[in-house]
Parts: sequence; C-alpha cells; structure tokens
Amino acid sequence: MSSAVSTRTEGGILEVTLDRPKANAINLATSREMGEVFAAFRDDPALRVAIVKTAGERFFSAGWDLKAAADGDAVDGDYGQGGFAGLQELRDLNKPVIACVQGMAVGGGFELALSCDLIYATEESSFALPEIKAGTLADAATIKLPKRMPYHVAMDLLLTGRWMDAAEAARWGLVNEVLADGAALEARVWDVARLLDSGPPLVFATIKDVAREAEGAKFQDVMNSVTKRKLRTVDELYGSEDNLEGFKAFAEKRDPVWKGR
Repeated sequence: MSSAVSTRTEGGILEVTLDRPKANAINLATSREMGEVFAAFRDDPALRVAIVKTAGERFFSAGWDLKAAADGDAVDGDYGQGGFAGLQELRDLNKPVIACVQGMAVGGGFELALSCDLIYATEESSFALPEIKAGTLADAATIKLPKRMPYHVAMDLLLTGRWMDAAEAARWGLVNEVLADGAALEARVWDVARLLDSGPPLVFATIKDVAREAEGAKFQDVMNSVTKRKLRTVDELYGSEDNLEGFKAFAEKRDPVWKGR
C-alpha cells in the first residue's frame, strides 16, 4: 500500500485518508488501492462504520486525475474492485460510510462524497462537476444527482459545471450538516461514527439493502451501461477526439478546442 492511502481504527470505526498532493486527485492505481481498503472494510466483521477523509484543507478531492489521463490512464481503465475511488461500485457494502469533506469536492471528488451515506462539510467546502468543460461525463453523478435533489438543480450543476457552496448543498439536502472549521468537522464526524459503531449492524445492513432496492432502476445496471459503453452516446464520447482534447487542454493549461467528433 502506497502512502497515498492510510487507515486507522478505533473500535469498529475505520478512518480512511487519501493524501495525494496537491489536490488529492485519483488515478487508476490509487483507485485500486482504495478499492482494496473498502473491500477489506466490507468483509471484516469487526469493522462497523467507515470515515472517508482527505489530507489538506483546500481540496477534499479534485476527482479523476486528468494529468494521468493525458499521460495514458484510460478513462474506462481498471479502477479496481470497487470502481472509481473504491466505493462507487462496491457491491454489498452494507455498512455506514461517512464523508468528511473539507475543501473543494470536484468531479470525481464530489462523486466520492455521493458514494457515502452521510456527508458532513465545513463552511468553506464547495462542490462542482466541471466534467462538461473537459468534454467528458460525470457518469455516477449523472445517475445519482437527479434522484437526490430537484431535477432542475441537478441538471444545472451537470450542464454548467458551476460551483455550489456548502450552505447551498445543505439546503438541497446533499450535506447533512455544515461545521465551522476542520476541527469542528472532525469532532462531529467522529461523534456520529461512534454512535453508529454502538448501533445494530444487522439493522444498518438491512436499511442499506432495502434503500438500494427501493431506488427503482438499479444503480449498478445503469453504471454498467456507462462503464461498459453499452450506451451509444457514452461509447462515442470515450472514443472521441474531443475526449482526449479535454485531457490535453487541462494538462497544457489552455482552452480546449471542441470538434464534435
């Protein structure tokens, strides 16, 4: 395990910390590491709740590492057993997971938070899905957001890539609570984690399982259609010149030139 992902435990609580300066961006190798950590958490009966946090105050996570993508990391490459960041597609994870968000949660970083059951953030935190500006798709967020907030607000975020601050996120119900600073955030998240650690794990497992079934169209079915390129639009996007141009423009710090092919 590289130093990008570290863990510590207290009782039945697992704290997972992502530390990839400068922006905690996630490449394929890091995603696979995170998948190993979260799969082990799922399979360990002694662990009952997980906290997901990242190092630093400026970025929770910038999400998918576009510089790595420009250097050859395929957008549809091997993210590991849990999908992107180890949580997005991890099957049968019937334990509570808490996101401890400090700083900017961008793109896949926003999606990482959305993969958790509870989200706590600081007043200075903010959220955005700028994939549209790089000519690619925020796939998991496109599936999840319209189910978790008003459709028109979700589409505003997806279509414009605008920023949403923590107060607005809380107003739409995307964030459970907004705390004054990092210290207050950490204390609150650990209070909640200890409460859950003392709770009934079989009931928690059932709650999560039933909630997934009640969503209607199964997330995994839609996610498979995206990641396996079963949708024509997705297949065309991931094989396009524009998709690669978005990565190159980001790495070269210039405006992309879209060609529509």
